[in-house]
Amino acid sequence: MSEEPDPFERAVEAVLFAAAEPLTLDAIRAHVGEGDVRQALDRIAAFHAGRGIELVRRGDRWHFQTAGDLAHLLRRDREEPRKLSRAAIETLAIIAYHEPVTRAEIEAIRGVQISKGTLDVLMEAGWARPAGRRETPGRPLTYATTPDFLTHFGLASRRDLPGIDDLRAAGLLDPIDLALADAVLGDSDDEEVANAAEDA
Repeated sequence: MSEEPDPFERAVEAVLFAAAEPLTLDAIRAHVGEGDVRQALDRIAAFHAGRGIELVRRGDRWHFQTAGDLAHLLRRDREEPRKLSRAAIETLAIIAYHEPVTRAEIEAIRGVQISKGTLDVLMEAGWARPAGRRETPGRPLTYATTPDFLTHFGLASRRDLPGIDDLRAAGLLDPIDLALADAVLGDSDDEEVANAAEDA
């Protein structure tokens, strides 16, 4: 943005600042009219880079957020993080890496049945959603992640999900977790996981 910002850029910035949730290009365009929204977003993002707030893209949506290195200043005002059961965390991981996935497929990967409440908790949190029915006998319902999932976990897209090697290197997996992760990721390396996420 220049010293005298373009009126169109100002309008895009105002819409994003006032929005209660991340917006798609079409949603922004509905407020500001025709114009090069993508170019305006790039300029706004460049202007705010390194400042207290930044413009970020999550999936196909854009929003302002506090700069990551300043998050500690706002911790007192943050809501308590949502606590998920181990079953819910495992289920969410399976959905994220395999979406769209059916309940039966989730159970096959976990090796145990899941209660309906587990999926309800994930949908109530806004991190999972029904994603249509599989064209197989019985037409089972499938599940996928949501844009809120990407926003909450700071992911631009599913391609940013950590691979098994990333999780091992971070020391986040114990022997039981390693066995589950191998089942979830199918013993694939990071590149294959990224490719699968991109193709999904």
